[in-house]
Parts: sequence; structure tokens; C-alpha cells
Amino acid sequence: MQTIWLGGAEWQAVLRIGLGLWWLESWRHKDKKTWFTGGGIGWAAGIAEKHRWPVVSRGFDSVVKPRQRLMAYVVAYAELALGLGLIAGFLTPIALVGGLVLNLIYLVLMIHDWAEQGQNLMMALISAVAFFGMSWQVWSVDNALGLFL
Repeated sequence: MQTIWLGGAEWQAVLRIGLGLWWLESWRHKDKKTWFTGGGIGWAAGIAEKHRWPVVSRGFDSVVKPRQRLMAYVVAYAELALGLGLIAGFLTPIALVGGLVLNLIYLVLMIHDWAEQGQNLMMALISAVAFFGMSWQVWSVDNALGLFL
């Protein structure tokens, strides 16, 4: 593979790190006080309640609604962990798959709002490319520790 400036593995690492920065920004811009006191999950509950696919509403009501506080922390700190893990390249394949799953959940929940979908689709695509391109091969803790060779 011929590239300009960096090699293919380095460009994959750039994608991985950029995606990590995007996840870190998703965590950083949350109003934590509102988010952890039910604002974020309450907002999502309103969307799930009116969702065009009944399975989304039923799933939200059975999994998220009974555990609103816990789920608020899970979502926020998953975004933080994804960001830090991808930037550092630590447990990268796990972080990429986890991020892809989280983006797909966001995508399904917000299927009616195409303004949000661009971000989720783009992040999901980068996750897939970074995963299949084995973006942990350079500039990563995984590589330094000999993980996921």
C-alpha cells in the first residue's frame, strides 16, 4: 500500500486516535449535573416512548428505565473509557467493538433524527475501518505490550 507522509498502519492509528478524541468530546460536553440527575436518560425515554419501532420502547422500558441512574453512569463513563482507550490504544479491539455497538444503539434510538445520524454513522464507519485495519499495530499500549498481535 502506498500512502503519502505516513504508512498505512500509522494512518489507521490516526483514525483510531481521532475517534478516541471524538468519544472524549462526547463525554466532555455532557452537562454532568443534569445528566447524572436523570436529564439524559429522561430525554432518551421520551424519544424511546414515541419510537416508530415498538421493540425500542419495550427494550428501553425493560433495560434502561428501571436503572436510570446506573445507565446514566454507564453511558457517560463508557464514552470516557472509549475515548481514553482509543487514544492510548489500550484494549483497542474491545474499545472499537464497544464503540460500534454504542453508536448502533444511538443510531437505532435516534433513527428519526437525521441530524444526529451523520455523527453516529461516521463514528461506526471509523470503528469498523479501525478494527479491520488493526489500528492498534502502532502508537498504542497494545502494541507495546504485545497484545492482539
